[in-house]
Amino acid sequence: MANRLAHATSPYLLQHAENPVDWWPWSDEAFAEARRRDVPILLSVGYAACHWCHVMAHESFEDDEIAAVMNAGFVNIKVDREERPDVDAVYMTATQAMTGHGGWPMTCFLTPDGAPFHCGTYYPPAPRAGHPSFRQLLEAVAEAWSDRDDEVRDASGRIVAELAKQTAALPASPVDAASLDGAAAAMLGEYDRRHGGFGAAPKFPPSMVLEFLLRHHERTGSVEALSIATGTADAMAAGGIHDQLDGGFARYSVDAAWVVPHFEKMLYDNALLLGVYAHLALRTRSPRHREVATGVAEFLLRRLRTPEGGFAASLDADTDGVEGATYAWTPAQLTDVLGPDDGPWAAELLGVTQSGTFEHGTSTLRMLREPEVPARWARVRESLLAARDQRPQPGRDDKVVTAWNGLAIAALARAGVALAEPRWIDAAVAAADLVTSLHLVDGRLRRASRDGVVGDAAGVLEDYGCLAEGLLALHQATADPRWLESATALLDTALAHFTDPSAEGAFHDTADDAAALVWRPSDPSDNASPSGASATASALLTASALVGPDRAARYRAHAEQAVSRAGLLAERAPRFAGHWLSVAEAVAAGPIQVAVVGRAGDPRHEALVEAATRHAPGGAVVVAGAPDATPLLADRPLVDGVPAAYVCHGYVCDRPVTEVADLLQALHSQRTPERRDLT
Repeated sequence: MANRLAHATSPYLLQHAENPVDWWPWSDEAFAEARRRDVPILLSVGYAACHWCHVMAHESFEDDEIAAVMNAGFVNIKVDREERPDVDAVYMTATQAMTGHGGWPMTCFLTPDGAPFHCGTYYPPAPRAGHPSFRQLLEAVAEAWSDRDDEVRDASGRIVAELAKQTAALPASPVDAASLDGAAAAMLGEYDRRHGGFGAAPKFPPSMVLEFLLRHHERTGSVEALSIATGTADAMAAGGIHDQLDGGFARYSVDAAWVVPHFEKMLYDNALLLGVYAHLALRTRSPRHREVATGVAEFLLRRLRTPEGGFAASLDADTDGVEGATYAWTPAQLTDVLGPDDGPWAAELLGVTQSGTFEHGTSTLRMLREPEVPARWARVRESLLAARDQRPQPGRDDKVVTAWNGLAIAALARAGVALAEPRWIDAAVAAADLVTSLHLVDGRLRRASRDGVVGDAAGVLEDYGCLAEGLLALHQATADPRWLESATALLDTALAHFTDPSAEGAFHDTADDAAALVWRPSDPSDNASPSGASATASALLTASALVGPDRAARYRAHAEQAVSRAGLLAERAPRFAGHWLSVAEAVAAGPIQVAVVGRAGDPRHEALVEAATRHAPGGAVVVAGAPDATPLLADRPLVDGVPAAYVCHGYVCDRPVTEVADLLQALHSQRTPERRDLT
């Protein structure tokens, strides 16, 4: 049996390379083999940090008897959803339509032409709770194909036609001030006043919704929006979902109170949360928000940074096959590390009980109160982290995903400026250097690389949008024009190859020259990370405020058209339109542009830059440097020989100011545009 996964760039595929299953990667050759044998395709989709993917692998894919049934009756294709989000999107849509839910591992049965006819998720090795065993399912599908293959093909064709119809672009609907007020009110109605967050268990960090609420507060002064954002952020920061020792956040909480996480840590979650907590730190001036933001940034640099300068995709949920084994503690273990005085104190502070809050008498670590003596907590934290680092550690999926590195670049650049941490900006520059040099092949993005070797999978829309937004944030942090040039080149490619010609403002998730799937995916909803369309709309709007006037109007028009396509989504399901709503808030605010001209080292220039950084709202663009250094600084000279700040709101600009107090007045007056002193 050929080992076709042995040279994959995906750690997830490599985890399955030695299975007795005759796996194929997603390829034309696999479909040709299915047609030659006239057998269905078994498509298995997962990712390296997925706990239940590991469980199904151990139970079924490593079982010789089950593998024999798979090999005899199917062509088996293994896909890393993080490397091929386009494939995942198509068949997850089918899975959700057929079963009413989705998740990973995802198990789909396809015709040799790729049309799905039966889909599900995890299947156990033995019948359980009314569900068939995986082997029973395999035998039933093989029998149906053998006895009624014409019926199966006809049914799969109808499924494809119907799902393609359902995934068409939404009709245009404006997202105006009233829509934004309505979305914020809907969040208030869904807010969990006891535990923070929205809805019941499981709870995911609502990063993009929190960013929207912060921007809404900045534009309107809404106390409720700020209260929801800070209440949720504080609850998550105190919970077991937040690694109290190492700074990162886990993927989600299995309970409503954020106590027990699903322990995998994803790059995209932590990048988005870094942005939220850094933004909160600016608004609230809370040392705790700054501390959390700093912890997340340092976690990214310490645990996810690769030797090449990029950021790895995730840390596993399991350690040696046991979920959470690295992270859970008993009171006795704390005392063993800390001694008889600090051990019980830490147990009481961190919610580690004799009965346990997790499994087998162990507890996750929470911060139940502010430590009375911060120096004592710092010493205890350092000791516990050092001891934990001696335990077996979870695996790391070290592939570098373009879109998620774009999110990390943006977060580190913005947080580095906001919290005056130049090391974070340097890390963002290194990641941007890697991705723009390695992942751009003949002017087009590839999805991922590993160990400095780029993969074959083509970049999808989120790769272009998220990376462009990251490079635009880096341009603002450094005033280096190369990042602006690289970002706009990506946006021009996205507009050329990803727009939907039948619906102005809509995008497809795959390029017009990408390998064809059974339908071309186009999902506008924001889920764990921004949709490709919302990320691209955000980057287009940001770019429109940074480029010269020849391109600004074009980019802004495309951004506004894209936002209008999300109007119904924002109205009906605002929690799944968080990034869209953040973009719409920036549109409603202008977006605000702040150009600070002067020379580095001049105290008056530095004071204006600091004021602009601290007080410009989310979605604003801020660039500082010498006159004419970048398009935003062009034709904006010093005023009477001293540094000056130029504030614009959309297409209208205030008079330049040279004093911090005047700059703050100009920024704060943006809530009521009719009061601006216009030129």
